[in-house]
Amino acid sequence: MEAVKKQLAWYADSLEAVLASYLPQCPLPEDQVAQAMGYSLLGGGKRIRGALVLAFYHLYHEETEAALPYAGALEMIHAFSLIHDDLPCMDDDDLRRGKPSCHKAFGEAQALLAGDALLSLAFDIMTEPQHSRFFPPERVLQAVNRLGRATGLGGMIGGQAIDLAQEGKDTPAELLERMHKLKTGALLAVAAEIGCILAGADREAGQAAVEYAAHVGFAFQIMDDILDITGDTALLGKPVGSDEANGKTTYVSLYGLDAARNEVERLNAKAKKALDKLPGDTRFLKGLADLLVCRQS
Repeated sequence: MEAVKKQLAWYADSLEAVLASYLPQCPLPEDQVAQAMGYSLLGGGKRIRGALVLAFYHLYHEETEAALPYAGALEMIHAFSLIHDDLPCMDDDDLRRGKPSCHKAFGEAQALLAGDALLSLAFDIMTEPQHSRFFPPERVLQAVNRLGRATGLGGMIGGQAIDLAQEGKDTPAELLERMHKLKTGALLAVAAEIGCILAGADREAGQAAVEYAAHVGFAFQIMDDILDITGDTALLGKPVGSDEANGKTTYVSLYGLDAARNEVERLNAKAKKALDKLPGDTRFLKGLADLLVCRQS
């Protein structure tokens, strides 16, 4: 597990450096938005989505530098989603990664603009000729298409729409699973898929990567539900108990803690099994699945 943590930290450090270089330098008053972007994008988070891009790309290529802008784009999309999720009109959370949420630090209007700007910057970075020149145009186009789909109504935003619509209501198990697969799983799955697309992997490998990440994503979300009850605010960097306070149906509220933990283990086993269809050394990816399942934050 230590080797996995070390590799993940290396990916995170690489991403932190490159993300800082992508942030715009703006005059006032636009600079306030740029500062809010950096506040939410830098200095925190596990960088799981970016790490998935790099790890799957690494199965086919020793050097991963060419894929860094695309891994960074995934982290920008993730940061955008967190800014918007925390807004009063959404989850209304005041704490993120152990510090005040973006809207608490910069105000709601600036936070909204910062999220929008990170969303657009992600696609700007992916299609920038300086970055895309390392890949055939069709791979870049496919990566952009997949990310757009995973971000929108057919993915993360669609999952958030279900989440908002079901607040204070009893959510059927099937709809809850669909929400998790869209809200959390879609971005993880597309990160793995983009790593394979950029690497030139065949369709079967891409499907296996998506299968792995989708199972990990669902397990990750169930673990979030568990930690919202059993976790520590200091470790999580965000408030606990918010699901119950907001009247949300979760996997835990439907099935109980023991069943939720068992489902996390089952999904983890299925995720690692999917990696058997892929070439190269998949030990990091298997270890990453275990790390996410065993996490306390």
